[in-house]
Amino acid sequence: MEAKQMWENFIKQQSEYKDSSYNAWSFGAIPDELAELTLQGIKTATASAYELYALDSDPLPQVNDFNIILDSKDEAFCITKTTKVSIIPFLEVSEKHAFKEGEGDKSLESWRKEHTELFTKWYEEGNLEIHDNIPVVCEEFQVVYK
Repeated sequence: MEAKQMWENFIKQQSEYKDSSYNAWSFGAIPDELAELTLQGIKTATASAYELYALDSDPLPQVNDFNIILDSKDEAFCITKTTKVSIIPFLEVSEKHAFKEGEGDKSLESWRKEHTELFTKWYEEGNLEIHDNIPVVCEEFQVVYK
């Protein structure tokens, strides 16, 4: 299903949101697996490199944003609503946040390893300087439509 169709189905059921907007996007590294974890309620958070938002001219996520999570084929998987956003240094991302991301063994050690590799790749592509305390956008969300 396309994002627009999923949104139309959602607002038929939740008419109070008919004047709201949404962002449609897929998770960066492994979109299909992460979309499935989100749909199952295992993944309730994500993290992004703050400086990449400016590089791509993308707005930062905000509390109460609606997001249509897409798979690798741009098919709509579910709709989430952002419940919390914070910007913190990479080394201050907590074990609790790593667990909420729901990936791998859900440990902070695993989170740091995976995100170091991913952020390093993206920073190099954007000609940005990577360091241990790059600002990270930590976003929490809940699924509001499947």
